[in-house]
Amino acid sequence: MELTIITRLRAINKAIALLVGIGLLACAGFVLLDIVMRQIGTSFGGPLEIAGYAMAIATSWGMSFTLLELGHVRIDLLRSRAATFGRALFDLFSMTVMSGVVVFIAIKAWPVVERSLSNGSRANTPLETPLALVQLPWFAGWVCFAIMSCITTLAALSLIVKRRASETESFVGAFAEQDMLQ
Repeated sequence: MELTIITRLRAINKAIALLVGIGLLACAGFVLLDIVMRQIGTSFGGPLEIAGYAMAIATSWGMSFTLLELGHVRIDLLRSRAATFGRALFDLFSMTVMSGVVVFIAIKAWPVVERSLSNGSRANTPLETPLALVQLPWFAGWVCFAIMSCITTLAALSLIVKRRASETESFVGAFAEQDMLQ
């Protein structure tokens, strides 16, 4: 059951990554078009602002994908010297800490969004972008990351309790060691 859940989370993350990638390509196209337009004496105005918003949204949504692709940076000096069960415990510890931090970030991000919504806040730029339009998808990305991180942590904990610690390696292990195992 745990590995099925992780497989489904990976499928969801791949779909989200594809959508985010398309959004980033569209943003790059917009910036490129603006650069070309400047050569003929006109401009859309605001491509830097929009690119910054796109990067913030892409980053918050990309964290979940990176999590399940084992792309987050880890210092695994002690972990690499442990046996399978010890590595699984180190992985569980790191996932528990990450989940706690990410849940904390998601909780602390909400007041920022809430204030923008209640005040009708706009960017202090020529575009005067309503900040909630940018902050809502940014916040949703952090919430998604928090949920995925907690589910992944619980799946790892469940496998460890069932004495199937070696199965956690594929979704909470260290990426460098994955290459060695194959």
